[in-house]
Amino acid sequence: MGLKSIVRRRKPGYTKGHPYKLFRNILEQDFTCDEINTKWCTDFTYLYLSDGSKRYNCTIIDLHDRSVVASITDQNITSELAIRTLRKAIESQSEIKGVLILHSDQGSQYTSKDFTEYCKRMAVTQSVSKAGYPYDNAPMERYFNTLKNELIYQYEYQPEEALYTAIEEFAYTTYNHRRPHSYNNYKTPFEARKTA
Repeated sequence: MGLKSIVRRRKPGYTKGHPYKLFRNILEQDFTCDEINTKWCTDFTYLYLSDGSKRYNCTIIDLHDRSVVASITDQNITSELAIRTLRKAIESQSEIKGVLILHSDQGSQYTSKDFTEYCKRMAVTQSVSKAGYPYDNAPMERYFNTLKNELIYQYEYQPEEALYTAIEEFAYTTYNHRRPHSYNNYKTPFEARKTA
């Protein structure tokens, strides 16, 4: 019948770093948001090329409509990648007014001196999940689950540029413009954002 199974790879282990600064959980699992660009969530996920080598994606979504405001994939999981993604998100938005909260996990990339100082310079207020508690960042977990189930696990990628292009097309075209989201009463993030 030509059936094939999709087997998920084991999650790679990470070396826990020491935080430069600790932050409280401002969101406390309140993922609702009435205004654009006031609450963002971010996280990293790992991806594999067909030769088994790992790549890492950092994405930021706006909790107002669950739209992806920035997504970058690279070879290393670093604070520099987190900074580049946040810079891309800020530059992509024509207007950010008032307080902007960025929620993440306690990963060393987000609690590093470089990242926390960049947030301070950009007037971004950091909020951080409880350690080892993915429910505190559930919208990001859901986005990455959708990305992997609907794209990554369906195909093999080589070279890395093919993976990078596929993720960008999924985030900015498929997910933002074509895929209805239950949070938006089954409008796409773009449709919900346009009528905000």
